[in-house]
Amino acid sequence: MRESRSTSQSNKRWAAALICLALLCPALVFLSICIGSTGISAGDVIAILTGHGGEEAAVSIIMRIRFPRAVAAMVLGGALGLSGYLLQTFFRNPIAGPFVLGISSGAKLCVAILLIVFAMRTGIPGSISMIGAAFFGALLSMGFVLLISARMRGKPTLIVAGIMIGYICSAATDFLVTFADDAQIVSLHNWSKGSFSGMDWGDVRVMSLLTVLCFAGILLLAKPISAYRLGEEYARSLGVDVFRLQVLLVLYSSLLAACVTAYAGPVSFVGIAVPQLIRALLRTERPQLLIPACFLGGGIFCLVSDLIARSIFSPAELSISSVTAVFGAPVVIIILLRRKGAV
Repeated sequence: MRESRSTSQSNKRWAAALICLALLCPALVFLSICIGSTGISAGDVIAILTGHGGEEAAVSIIMRIRFPRAVAAMVLGGALGLSGYLLQTFFRNPIAGPFVLGISSGAKLCVAILLIVFAMRTGIPGSISMIGAAFFGALLSMGFVLLISARMRGKPTLIVAGIMIGYICSAATDFLVTFADDAQIVSLHNWSKGSFSGMDWGDVRVMSLLTVLCFAGILLLAKPISAYRLGEEYARSLGVDVFRLQVLLVLYSSLLAACVTAYAGPVSFVGIAVPQLIRALLRTERPQLLIPACFLGGGIFCLVSDLIARSIFSPAELSISSVTAVFGAPVVIIILLRRKGAV
């Protein structure tokens, strides 16, 4: 009886937490649309969003600038949250994430090559080309991390190796910049700092489609992931194809990280901090709950960070990575201290 009551209470708590996260996302999107250097009242925003008219300038600001930017921040933040969760599951390491393991830096390097080398000949590449280049770079960096992890099992070594790969990719990117013209240098510099600005509805449609497909595929892996968490041998005893699962975890995490890097540049600490915050909120390890919660949590994290980045020193704008680092880095420090028993 007590176990039944405890399970019922847990289910109610999880449902309430997921509902709160799901409601908070559109609320923050609406808040992001309302707040900006140009003052637009909430009533005018509602009228414009519902198609009941409004001043032409206000309609342009909301529908062409703020609304797609807010949706992009939510989608790409969710992608980062999911990518971090998959990497932490794969490596069984709470500090694993696309930024720390150098995956974002590898994606950044290949996008820089595409922007600098190929743009000189064929013009500005399309979004699909940039995602493809970022995905290739992410897989390349992930491949080096996997090779190192196969030879040296220590978790601290894995993290250090990822950081070193990130430095190497960043150095190579800086080297490439010396061969770019002035316009390309400015464009690449702004992109490399991380930002959700400049998004249009075409970008939002592509990133949303890609993220939704990945999200659906990851949800189908919830049961195998649950078994994998208890050990590879245990998962195999339940009929899980561990190698196939590991390949899918790598592919999905790399594709999600690549999508974010292609559109917003490298965004730090979201992939590490969000899964840990969600675990602390839900107090569970069930993938069926953590997968949607990490997506929603990542969206909320990036919406709040983007709102701070563009409003705290308005009209000047901070890079999104600067803000996410301020909130995400303390989470990483707390994780490290708890693992050492200091907290």
